[in-house]
Amino acid sequence: MKHSFRRTFTAVATLAAVSFAGNAFADDSFVEEAKKLVAAATAKQEKWDGPTTGPQLQQGKNVIFIASDMKNGGVLGVIDGMKEAVQVAGWKFDVLDGAGTVNNQLAALNQAIAKKPDAIIIGGWNPNVAKIPLQKATKNGIVLAAWHASPQPGPDDKYNIFYNVTSDSDEIARLSALQAVAKSDGKAKVVILTDSLYEIALRKANVMKEVIEQCKECQVLEFIDTPLADTSSRMPSLTFSLLQKYGDDLQYTLAINDLYFDFMAPSLRSANKGDTPYNISAGDGSVTAYQRIRNNDKQFATVPEPLNLHGWQLVDELNRAFSNEKPSGYITPAHLVIQENVAFDGGENNLYDPQNGYKEAYKTIWGVK
Repeated sequence: MKHSFRRTFTAVATLAAVSFAGNAFADDSFVEEAKKLVAAATAKQEKWDGPTTGPQLQQGKNVIFIASDMKNGGVLGVIDGMKEAVQVAGWKFDVLDGAGTVNNQLAALNQAIAKKPDAIIIGGWNPNVAKIPLQKATKNGIVLAAWHASPQPGPDDKYNIFYNVTSDSDEIARLSALQAVAKSDGKAKVVILTDSLYEIALRKANVMKEVIEQCKECQVLEFIDTPLADTSSRMPSLTFSLLQKYGDDLQYTLAINDLYFDFMAPSLRSANKGDTPYNISAGDGSVTAYQRIRNNDKQFATVPEPLNLHGWQLVDELNRAFSNEKPSGYITPAHLVIQENVAFDGGENNLYDPQNGYKEAYKTIWGVK
């Protein structure tokens, strides 16, 4: 079922696979296909591409969401979506704050288990630190679901997680790199920024590197591992160093998220750089990223996640679990935000909220108004 919802991802993956196979694609074909995929990923999201069938709404359920950290904007966005959806469902919903540490997350989990809810959501933290209490929750008949608990979307049998809702990080990374290929007509010279402390960050960066290397006339100038935690202190000097080293060859910067550009942009302004380098982020869609893209101010693109939609999907996946049915298999397709589409699909509020009728679609599935 998953594959029926993944047309964009399948096309991206096919492009990558065929390109690897002895350069079976002529380079012109690779560039043209990249442009088609970018066009699809930047289009208005007007048509619901998720599930259209499922069980009727189960009544009177009690759900607890354990947040990794209530200071995390992504977590808050998902919670907002869940609050809307559970209000429609008539379920009880509670949020516990993991406060950014493993000890606090474990304490919140144990507190949640003691309350004997119908379901617990692991909200943006690693379940590997909580194997024993998660086993206890399962033995007590508590359904487990998750958001961003691991890099890959879908069920996670290792922790008895019915469904982990997240976008596909490989697809996001590929599309970010394909944006550089498409805009440069297959001649992009690229610097890649990542943080090897995080497995998902390094994986994203390597996927971007692979895409650029598939483009015959593109070039990876440098692959830089620099900690996200030190961006405020490191990025200003690193930016000046890159400008000095590469000059006009510094055409594109691909970063694993928007945070790098928060501290790269001021240095580019002070260096009186024009439009280049075109800064493209493989993730987040932060408020500051939206503002830079809108103002054409040192960021060209970002790939945000539809956090509100993810909140609604979590409720739908739980309802399927409560009904003893399989997960929907839905994975939200990657969406590139650039200046031409920044005003659409929630962009006026500096977030990505696709106007594709997802709320009405879920209400229809559940049989509620």
